[in-house]
Amino acid sequence: MLPSERPGTLRASRPELRLGIAVSVGSVAAATAAIYALKGLAPVVSLSVVYLPAVLVVAAYWGLPLGLAAALLSAAAFNFFHLPPVGRFTIADSRNWVALGAFTTVAVAVSTIADVARSRALEADRRRAEADLAAALARELLAGSETADALAATARRVAEALGLSSASIELGVRAGDERRQALALRGADGTQVATLLVPTGLSADAEQRLLTHVVPALGALVAIALRRDALQAEAVETAALRRSDDVKTAVLRAVSHDLRTPVTAIVAAGHALGTGSVSPSERTELSAAVVQEGEKLAGLVDKLLDLSRLQAGRAEPRRDWISLEDVVLAARDGLPESAGQVRIAIDPDVPPVRADGAHLERAFANLLENALRYSGGLPVSVHARRSGSRVVVRVVDQGPGIGPAERVRIFEPFYRIPTRPASSGEAWTGSGLGLAIAKGFVEANGGTISVDSLPGQGSSFMVSLPIEEPAVSDRHREPAAPLST
Repeated sequence: MLPSERPGTLRASRPELRLGIAVSVGSVAAATAAIYALKGLAPVVSLSVVYLPAVLVVAAYWGLPLGLAAALLSAAAFNFFHLPPVGRFTIADSRNWVALGAFTTVAVAVSTIADVARSRALEADRRRAEADLAAALARELLAGSETADALAATARRVAEALGLSSASIELGVRAGDERRQALALRGADGTQVATLLVPTGLSADAEQRLLTHVVPALGALVAIALRRDALQAEAVETAALRRSDDVKTAVLRAVSHDLRTPVTAIVAAGHALGTGSVSPSERTELSAAVVQEGEKLAGLVDKLLDLSRLQAGRAEPRRDWISLEDVVLAARDGLPESAGQVRIAIDPDVPPVRADGAHLERAFANLLENALRYSGGLPVSVHARRSGSRVVVRVVDQGPGIGPAERVRIFEPFYRIPTRPASSGEAWTGSGLGLAIAKGFVEANGGTISVDSLPGQGSSFMVSLPIEEPAVSDRHREPAAPLST
């Protein structure tokens, strides 16, 4: 309950008039009856003060007109029932006119003071309501959403607070019309940043409150919110530029090493093949080296192209019903070093999934390539099972594992774990693209990918894909075979 609404305190608005009349009559009647009991204690003429509380209360709560009426009623009751001659509206002693004058003076004084207090209470309520409105507008405009999206809610709050039929806020300078008047919202520098449109024909009091208290505060808040939007946009742009620079730096590193190394090997082998001193066995070895390095180069270019498509949002999946067993087998068969090292187990209740077979084949090929690289020659296992409304495929290696700090970043493009040994015992210097591409293709098909690993105990990569119920027309179709990479 607000202070101005507690019992016994003045309210900003007067109580109901009928209640005031009842209080006046009742309190005067009570005072008249009380004087009969007090006649033996004091002279009758001095007992007129018993009526003063009634006059005070009525004048304070219902104003001067009803206070004067209560004063006249008190004087009449005192004269009729207690002043000689009793039972008549005459005053034998002129000094008894003092009672009537006292009642009137008290009524005028108290009602005037009460009116001043009431007007101040009303002003305090208005100021408090305006402060609450300013705080609410600040929350609406500065709570985190963009300013343009928050303007509609802010305008509704202004209309509700001031009792307007409607209100709207539009950015920039707008003109009013025959139904709406335009109020300029300006920032601290005086520049108009928006326009508040309210109905025409407002009362003088409402218009004064708008111009004096609401419009200046609202203009400052809109200007601050717009400035915040600009700063956030600059921050996002700066972060995007920084990420772009990081990607460019990583690409340059990949080009400078991962592309240059096979190119250098191919050029050197080509020069050697052009000489006449190469034996047939050496020629065969150099030719194989050219093919091997060319395949590495082609694979890296394919990965760069895949990553570019994913980051540009152009890797839209061509969804069809596919068998995950076929996809994993195709991914394994596409890796020449995987012969006999990948063990695949597919639960019989694993249904076909609706996805892009080529996307998932590339994703699993990258996961298998990564697992084989770090397994130290030990087998890699693949297990697919149904889990509720999803299919979960685990690719488990027996490598050195991944530490917690690296698990956070291994799906970032071009990130490499610098100290993670390869199966040969040497540090691996790959492109750092395989896991990022796998994550991109899995997520493009509505799935998720995560890793569970402990250092020294291997790693388990989990791919989760949604299960869709096939339509009636699709139930008799064979799952589409994945495209080979």
